[in-house]
Amino acid sequence: MNPQQSQDHTDDGLGGEQPFMSHLTELRDRLLRMVIAIVVVFLVLFPFANEIYTFIAGPIRAQLPEGSQMIATQVASPFLTPFKLALVAAVFVAMPYLLYQFWAFVAPGLYTHEKRLALPLVSSSIVLFYLGMAFAYFVVFPLVFRFFTAVTPEGVAQMPDIAFYLEFVLKLFFAFGVAFEIPIATILLVAVGATTPKALAQKRPYVIVGVFVAGMLLTPPDVVSQTLLAIPMWLLFEAGIFFSRWFDKRQPAATPALAPESGADGAGMSRNDSQGDGRPTPGPAGGAVEVGREIDGGQMEESGRYRPMTEEEMEAELDAIEAEEAADAAAPVTQDSAQARIEALLRSANERRAEGDTASARTLLYLVLEEGDADQRRVARNILADLDQD
Repeated sequence: MNPQQSQDHTDDGLGGEQPFMSHLTELRDRLLRMVIAIVVVFLVLFPFANEIYTFIAGPIRAQLPEGSQMIATQVASPFLTPFKLALVAAVFVAMPYLLYQFWAFVAPGLYTHEKRLALPLVSSSIVLFYLGMAFAYFVVFPLVFRFFTAVTPEGVAQMPDIAFYLEFVLKLFFAFGVAFEIPIATILLVAVGATTPKALAQKRPYVIVGVFVAGMLLTPPDVVSQTLLAIPMWLLFEAGIFFSRWFDKRQPAATPALAPESGADGAGMSRNDSQGDGRPTPGPAGGAVEVGREIDGGQMEESGRYRPMTEEEMEAELDAIEAEEAADAAAPVTQDSAQARIEALLRSANERRAEGDTASARTLLYLVLEEGDADQRRVARNILADLDQD
């Protein structure tokens, strides 16, 4: 939780942050639950450890020459190898519960719109990791072991050691599981504003080279497994670019009502400049405020990106702006009149919220954040927080 979040929660009457020791106690409890979950799953899987190892060794056993079999070169390998596999399998099986405990620990420090973003990403990451492991087992392993069997020199009996084989397949499982997380990583980079889909697309040639280098480092020293990892990584990168367009925080908001009152800062639309048909003229920055633009020490939130206004809503907003400009031109600008104007914006925002027009309410509240004093901005933030929870 950042300092601004902490202040907002305190101002909203939701209570301050928990004491540091309370956080440590909660973290200890959740880590203990995670360990207990792994132990419970391990105790369930251990009686079937040999059967699980036989299943995992199926791809290489299917490719061994007739008469060949796997061997154990160490005294304790027949026991320790299935034991290690059962423990690793317990971690993989318990992964959804482990991630749930992690999510439950960090969720109280997130805004509502951040929870809506994080929860599907966490769920998708679990599914993609399992898909990566399945892809490795059903697609990569048969091709890789067929290749290894084909290139075995004449006179050499292929009898792989069970411990080395387990180390080999776990490395591939992890490599493909992590590689399938590329779309999630791409979406997160775009969602936090670190990059844009267009910028990622421009770096496509470097990414293609990079995935082949990663495939070389993460897989055994053969071209087959390297290519089988690199090509899915590249395709997943392309999928990440495609889906990240819905999370791009740098896309301009499709409404001129979020623009500043004057065009002096060079961003947004100028209220005083209009075309012959009465529509506002776009300012130098393209006529829209970026969603990631800083407002009152923070950034416009994800929930601030709403649907484009209809023609009727646009005309109503323009009429209201013109009436407001006429009133401002008729009366001298004083501190009292400015305060009255902000209070009127707050009342109007509450009225539109009650009518269900949350888009217009947010527009007016963002204007209050730009022009109001500390108390008025605090009220606007409280209303925006309530809109996020609706």
